[in-house]
Amino acid sequence: MKNILNIILTLFIVSIIATACGNKESHNDGDGHAHNEDAKPENDDHHDEEEVMLSQNQFDALKMKIDTLAMRNMSGYVEANGTLEVPPQSEAAITSVVGANVVSIKVIEGDKVNKGQVVAYLSHPNIIKIQTDYLNAFSNSNFLKKNFERQQKLYDAGVGSGANFQKAEAEYEASKAMVKGLEAQLKLLNINTLAVRNGTIVQSISLRSPIDGFVQKVEVKTGQFVEPQTELFEIVNTDHVHADLMVFEKDVHKVKKGQKVIFNVQTMQRKELTAEIYSVSKTFEDNPKAVHVHAEIENKKNSLIPGMYIQGKILIENSEIMALPESAIVKEGDKFFAFSAERENEAWAFKPIEVILGAKDGDWVAIQFVEEIKPDIKFAYNNAYYLIAEMKKGEAEHAH
Repeated sequence: MKNILNIILTLFIVSIIATACGNKESHNDGDGHAHNEDAKPENDDHHDEEEVMLSQNQFDALKMKIDTLAMRNMSGYVEANGTLEVPPQSEAAITSVVGANVVSIKVIEGDKVNKGQVVAYLSHPNIIKIQTDYLNAFSNSNFLKKNFERQQKLYDAGVGSGANFQKAEAEYEASKAMVKGLEAQLKLLNINTLAVRNGTIVQSISLRSPIDGFVQKVEVKTGQFVEPQTELFEIVNTDHVHADLMVFEKDVHKVKKGQKVIFNVQTMQRKELTAEIYSVSKTFEDNPKAVHVHAEIENKKNSLIPGMYIQGKILIENSEIMALPESAIVKEGDKFFAFSAERENEAWAFKPIEVILGAKDGDWVAIQFVEEIKPDIKFAYNNAYYLIAEMKKGEAEHAH
């Protein structure tokens, strides 16, 4: 009986081991994972079947830039550097017409001023003297006028001397000239002549801005004595700021009115501005030997200040091709990819699209697509390396 039990126990253990081995073989053959040299991944190159999802917070943190495909002129241009300038009528120097002391200053550099706005007050005894001289001359002219009229009546009646009449006439005409001269001086000083005639004598005069604009320079201090015609303030109106480019002799024949200009300034290296040429100088500068080319800026920014250095390209051919920034393209193996971008609810989906690179111009690269794409598709303009890294990380997690 004991032997029979041992045989039964042995057969039971053998059956359990056989069942376990069978399950292991079934798992190895059907679990979907390759365990031999013949097994291959689904497809390493099918990036178009993958995508990277970014939440809105991730999108904002990475400062992602999204836009449709750009069309750019990657060749057929003339490089030209220069500065931002304003026309002469948009600049003004404020001076004093008399020697005087500065009693108060009403603006500082950078302030916006309107035409006719007071920027400073000046005072000096000479200003008071001009007013009293005018008042005396005006009163004397009135007296001489009455004397002239009296002598004229006597002369017309035949009882007055012709010499006396002529003398009265000459004195009256001279007094009128004196009054008009002093009146003109008071107007230059912004003093109301009618108020002076009524006996009002002002002790200080105002300096006013002749144009709308911004205060660029303040070259005076309170209490300082300023000589006539000394520049005290400089006002600049930046509404008409334009690009002043220097084109060298070898390229002058290629440049003409109406051509487009693409340029950037030092303070906004990543921001391109556009302009249109409205004037080409007909004379050469000596050093360097180049001509001035003036272009009206189309998308002006408030941060544009006259004197800023600019780097530009004058487009002389209209051969635009598809292009993306370098930061929008990443190399994976022997292929290059850009990422399409699409909003999905509160997140963003980025999918790699294979591209073929062409000519390079600055930070931009001409591209062609291996497969046709929709015309309104949007692309990520930056962080392509981050997106490919996230995609690889997702593939690795999926493989395990």
